[in-house]
Amino acid sequence: MMVCHRRGAHVLLLGILSTALSILHVTSAMAADAPVDFSQRLDSLWTFSDPAQSEQRFRHELAKHAAGSREALETTTQIARTQSLRRLFREADATLDTIVAALAHAPARIRVRYLLECGRTLNSAGKAAQAVALFIQATQVTDGDPGAAFYQVDALHMLGLAAPKAEQLDWNRRALAIADASSDARTRERWGASLNHNIGWTYFERGEPKTALVHWTKALALRETMDDAQALHVARWTVARGYRELGRLDEADAIQRSLAAQSERANMPDGYVYEELAEIAVARSDAAGARPLAAKAHALLQNDRSLAGDEAARRARLTRLAELGGVAVAQ
Repeated sequence: MMVCHRRGAHVLLLGILSTALSILHVTSAMAADAPVDFSQRLDSLWTFSDPAQSEQRFRHELAKHAAGSREALETTTQIARTQSLRRLFREADATLDTIVAALAHAPARIRVRYLLECGRTLNSAGKAAQAVALFIQATQVTDGDPGAAFYQVDALHMLGLAAPKAEQLDWNRRALAIADASSDARTRERWGASLNHNIGWTYFERGEPKTALVHWTKALALRETMDDAQALHVARWTVARGYRELGRLDEADAIQRSLAAQSERANMPDGYVYEELAEIAVARSDAAGARPLAAKAHALLQNDRSLAGDEAARRARLTRLAELGGVAVAQ
């Protein structure tokens, strides 16, 4: 049995012309009425920027299904994911523990999603080595349900995040090759966008911004075909970041100012956009122009967890940029 939680247990498709139109009509109607695979419908309930709201949707979904059913078990894995995204690791572990006994006789899709969420919880909790073992197990489960490649790529993509730095690019390349070759449009498009984004960052961090921008441009082109405004926003921001690194400051500035105007109209100002606008001003030797932009970015990002943690140096830089010239910011 595969078990994983905080206690560190085992990481486990004419006839003749007179009937042809009728056949085509019936076939089209059947295709239009065919139910979407449950996993895909379940995934459509997500709002990743609001995991608490997503949890309420999943609990409403859970109440529709009999205890122990495929639908109930799979929905439970996503409830756990909403918890781990909020760093409620004990709660996520406890939620996943409730389905352990059913795993031996559950469909493969349940085992895959259980392993994925156990691994994500461990990775978010700083236990990457344990998470990697689970993601590898998830890639090895034979899943015959519709959209199987989507979740295989998910596991490979997680390995591209959790594995040691030297291995991440290879895992992401494997994931992208499977996504690109998939007959499933969801797998090709969504993972193609995410993986090109991640691969781009790997190259960027290796000091290869030109190669990074190639991948980010591919990701942006895919995001522009999807109905996901937040992901498109991030993709545009990222391309602009690449432009700045390459000294293409006018292009970078135009994108970031467009994003700033868009987010202000939505009453959702983005501190990361103002941070980039400040850095573009600095790159133009315009310290006076950078100060108010940095101050606004600092105010918007002062409670951002990532800037208070691993990227504290960015927050410190914003503080310095804003204070040069007397714009005081709260520490």
